[in-house]
Amino acid sequence: MSHPIDKALRERAARVIPGGMYGHQAVGALPNGYPQFFSRAEGPWLWDTDGNRLLDLMCAYGPQLFGYGNAKIDRAYVDQMAAGDAMTGPSPLIVELAEKIVSMIGHADWAMFCKNGSDATTMALMTARSHTGRNGVVRARGAYHGSQPWANPRPRGISPGDQANQHFCNYNDVASLETAVAAAGPDLAAIFAAPYRHDVFVDQTQPDAVYAKRARELADETGALLVVDDVRAGFRMARDCSWSVVGVEPDLSCWGKAIANGHPISALVGSDKARGAAEKIYATGSYWFAAAAMAASLTTLELIHSTDYLERIVALGERLRTGLDKRAQRHGFRLRQTGPAQMPLILFDDDQDMRLGYHWCSRMMAHGVYVHPWHNMFMSAAMTDVNVDFALEAAGESFRELEQAAPTLGPNERYPGPKRG
Repeated sequence: MSHPIDKALRERAARVIPGGMYGHQAVGALPNGYPQFFSRAEGPWLWDTDGNRLLDLMCAYGPQLFGYGNAKIDRAYVDQMAAGDAMTGPSPLIVELAEKIVSMIGHADWAMFCKNGSDATTMALMTARSHTGRNGVVRARGAYHGSQPWANPRPRGISPGDQANQHFCNYNDVASLETAVAAAGPDLAAIFAAPYRHDVFVDQTQPDAVYAKRARELADETGALLVVDDVRAGFRMARDCSWSVVGVEPDLSCWGKAIANGHPISALVGSDKARGAAEKIYATGSYWFAAAAMAASLTTLELIHSTDYLERIVALGERLRTGLDKRAQRHGFRLRQTGPAQMPLILFDDDQDMRLGYHWCSRMMAHGVYVHPWHNMFMSAAMTDVNVDFALEAAGESFRELEQAAPTLGPNERYPGPKRG
């Protein structure tokens, strides 16, 4: 797969963008052959700037729930753009959208809207501190809650004070959670939880009901607020907050990515317990009240409510998972496929520096399928059995090519994570 246009764009970008690209969509740590730039997208497909078509199992890192360019959702966005988007005050859609999302989330009595997941998690932290008058936060090691300084996983540019008052536990480890809560003591404002363990580089883990219920109990016992960060998994595990699957309702939950099928909007929703605290914080942004993304979100939420999208993406994910296992075993490889089937992570056994995974992913790319070597992926409701068959055919060929290449693969210098067993 040739990328001369992408190469030229990277050279131009390096002159005017620090590092050539930044953030989670920079491909410098991904296998060779991954394009940095894309020219268009439709349904489950991406086209890079050199015209190569790719079946996209990343779904823009999660926002694409109903596929790129969904006609109903995009029409709602375009029509509202013609009527008015970012105005001196919000449109009536903000009220309609708040009513809609509150009606769909069991613990929710109110909603506030912003633009990115980091906005929503930071507002949740502010609300918890406003509610309690305290500072402490308990969260799981390795969990990602956004790029704001309080949660940013990388140290450069972050002062110790930015991340003060934080106490860490191990996900699904009740004793560890209790120890962290005890360490926070009377200063505990919030317990943050991912809907499931979706840390990069490591096997994913579904939420344990005992752990989730103990988090709820500890929040109640201490007066802290329980926050579920559903930015990544929201409406991909349930048509409610993701922890509804284990019977636990948080006080606050954070939403983004899929709630407008790729249009820029996120949300913080909460229970009446936290309403007064949310009223007192100051959180705003020039584009947070823009109406077009709200129109797109209303249409997306209606499709979530009225279609079988969830059952379909689960079925597609399970079909992909079963087919990959069979093809990997045929060529002598063992996969660790973890997380919900509709949000798959695919790792190889006995692959300490992911040299096997990187080579396989590069071959998948060459055969027209965009997969990620260490980040969870996403199934889209725009995908079909035919698309899964296409991915499995590419996987079978890629496993065959990996079998031939494996004895000659050297150390993986591009892998940025910890050594694995």
